[in-house]
Amino acid sequence: MATTLVIGNGGREQALAWKLSLSPSVEKVYVAPGNGGSKGKIENVDIGFEDVINLVKFAKENNIDLTVIGQESASEAGVVDAFNEEGLTIFGPDKAAIKIESSKAFSKDLMKSENIPTAEYRNFTDSQEAKKYALSRGFPIVIKADGLAGGKGVIIANNEEEIDKALDQIMIKKIFGLSGDKVVIEDFLRGKEASMHALSDGTNTVLFPPSQDHKQIFDNDQGPNTGGMGAYAPVNWMDEDQLNYVKEHIVEPALKGLKDRDREFIGCLYPGLMVKQDEIKVVEFNGRFGDPETEVYMRLLDGDLYEILLACAKGNLDSSMINWKSGYAVTVVLASPGYPGKYDKGLPISGVSDAEKLEDIVIFHAGTEIKDGQLLTAGGRVLNVTSTGETMDEALAKVYKAVDLIKFDGMQYRTDIGKRPQ
Repeated sequence: MATTLVIGNGGREQALAWKLSLSPSVEKVYVAPGNGGSKGKIENVDIGFEDVINLVKFAKENNIDLTVIGQESASEAGVVDAFNEEGLTIFGPDKAAIKIESSKAFSKDLMKSENIPTAEYRNFTDSQEAKKYALSRGFPIVIKADGLAGGKGVIIANNEEEIDKALDQIMIKKIFGLSGDKVVIEDFLRGKEASMHALSDGTNTVLFPPSQDHKQIFDNDQGPNTGGMGAYAPVNWMDEDQLNYVKEHIVEPALKGLKDRDREFIGCLYPGLMVKQDEIKVVEFNGRFGDPETEVYMRLLDGDLYEILLACAKGNLDSSMINWKSGYAVTVVLASPGYPGKYDKGLPISGVSDAEKLEDIVIFHAGTEIKDGQLLTAGGRVLNVTSTGETMDEALAKVYKAVDLIKFDGMQYRTDIGKRPQ
């Protein structure tokens, strides 16, 4: 029986841990550092996801058979490199390969050189030059912090004042730290958003069905960007020809481009797409599973996640290992009051156990902790309520019925997940 380790503390990591725990091959799933949702086979380990030395030590001392990177900053911190040096089996890109996410400037330059369709752009280290270029392109214009920013480093500016504010926050006030030393200014893309996920073992590639995230905090895609307020899969308005296009013109060229630069990618490559009729362009690349997309994928995956990720890490991924259940899955994120800005922690949560008793409901914890037997909020995105159904309407009815049972002060969530015009 295998012992596994998932690195991260969000809803994505809980979903991965949950699916791993269902494998008949897996006896134990550790999550470092995890959250208040770990139970049964799943146990938290008090090690930060950038604590390379102690993660390696724990994996060796506990005979971990497979480690899974959830949190992208773990790859950036060199966790995968350290595990590889010690001969430990790990799923996820190393520090060189995660550059496709950890630097938006590198990623855009890679797309340009590999003829991957994306928005027109330029990279800047000077805020005044960035402003001058942004004003020359018209509105709206997209301003991105170069480095990792927890999914919040993208600002859409609709006038000169908003450009000034965005550049001041990113490059002068450094609200994202060193990630704001450089910015990417790019044209705004219009169309329907879709999230694609592709597993890569360095040679073989398998695409997941498309999903759709909902980034803005409020209904009707209003308000600032978040890490994601909900998602559903599959997206039924993308056809087989479009999916083949994504594989042949986006995923495979990106993987080849990385390999040609001695940055071979092993893990989950996740391009965010904008689809406008027959035109598909990349908004950005991520080098890990999406959050909250993972929460719906794990509900639909018909296969042994342990065997799949182990094969991927060892270089023998086979598409026959991955199948998908019929129907739809949806997740709704319950967030703390004030998120994505400042928010309080330690708010008591009630109703989770009642919601979990409903048919086809699984709740993945994100920003939670347990103190003195009480479940409390401990982050911006608190819970991911997921459901499945043979139709989208059925899945949505189930998920919002469950959401209605859960309470904490100031709880906010979107009521329109999966309801965008198709």
